[in-house]
Amino acid sequence: MSPLGGHQSDWSRTRPVSVEQLVAAMDSSGVQKGAIVQASTCYGHDNSYVADAVARYPERFTGVFSVDVLAPDAAERMREWREKNLSGMRLFTFGSTMSEQADWLDDPKSYAAWVSAGELGLSICLQMSAKAIPQAARMAGRFPDVRIVLDHCARPDLSDGPPYQAASSLFELARHPNVFLKLTPRIFAESRRGKAKPESFFPRLVSVFGAERLAWGSNYPSSEGTLSQLLTVAREVLSCLPAAEQDWIFARTAQVLYPALSD
Repeated sequence: MSPLGGHQSDWSRTRPVSVEQLVAAMDSSGVQKGAIVQASTCYGHDNSYVADAVARYPERFTGVFSVDVLAPDAAERMREWREKNLSGMRLFTFGSTMSEQADWLDDPKSYAAWVSAGELGLSICLQMSAKAIPQAARMAGRFPDVRIVLDHCARPDLSDGPPYQAASSLFELARHPNVFLKLTPRIFAESRRGKAKPESFFPRLVSVFGAERLAWGSNYPSSEGTLSQLLTVAREVLSCLPAAEQDWIFARTAQVLYPALSD
């Protein structure tokens, strides 16, 4: 155990899921393939279990690893994990065991790692709060060839309802074509808070970003519920969208972000 934030996340302690259990959950849910994201709040930057899982089930998984991008050897570590067929990287700067937004997202010390991500064809997923959107925008502009995925849509406030002025900084990110959004249980719940409704928020999100830049993320098992239950909620919430747009969100965008899922 070496959790980022200094203490293990509650979900990884109370409802851990092995790769065998994950495969069984996918089979029962009709999910064919997926990108496994490193449990940074459990194992920190040791991605061994994710790498072993991908090696055991290469036809089902690709992996999203974690490294310390401020470390001098970050680029070397990234190459090592990429050689183990992990095709994405996540930077954990907020959430779960970290209640305050870290300030290092756009630190120049990380630039070498971002250059390496572009060279290695890695998508970079950002676990962050809306407070860090200006930093994410700067990195998107500085590294336009790197695909950036915002976990939980960067946790916007949607409670004011249409036209969602409180989330204006999120919509402004659409001007960066390399920014993608991950739709998770958190954003589904937020879309029903206050004056927000899925029928008004998600069509607007598609109109601004395009469905080809939106991808479903189950957040399983971090979010409570079975994989089948989480998928059912996602399908219900996104049922307001045309089938072609749902197809991008539930499959095709993930294949763009992680081409290994297309094999």
